[in-house]
Amino acid sequence: MSHFAKIVDGRVTEVIVAEADFINSGILPGTWIQTSYNTKGNVHHGSDNEPDGGAALRGNYAGIGYTYDSTNDVFYPPQPYPSWTISAETNWLWAPPTPAPTDGRTYHWDETTTSWVAIE
Repeated sequence: MSHFAKIVDGRVTEVIVAEADFINSGILPGTWIQTSYNTKGNVHHGSDNEPDGGAALRGNYAGIGYTYDSTNDVFYPPQPYPSWTISAETNWLWAPPTPAPTDGRTYHWDETTTSWVAIE
């Protein structure tokens, strides 16, 4: 069994588990694209959720509301903030204009100032 995402106007509207033969039979209307539960950030992960060197499939596991980019044959999540960007260089995950600080404190993104703000 595999996971398949239904695509309507470039958006994922449904994700199901099915046999490829069932999807290919044409019984279900619409466009269905296979997705992998083990792929995130264009990296394949094992059952322990750690990268395992397996073949990644289509950037990320598809979720309802995700975009299917047919040009790059990838799925990616909704944009969290207008200033964030996505590309193959970011492994098909949204990235802020400046990386989050790594000083051990907790931060949240402030879109108004397009910066990280420490949570006290």
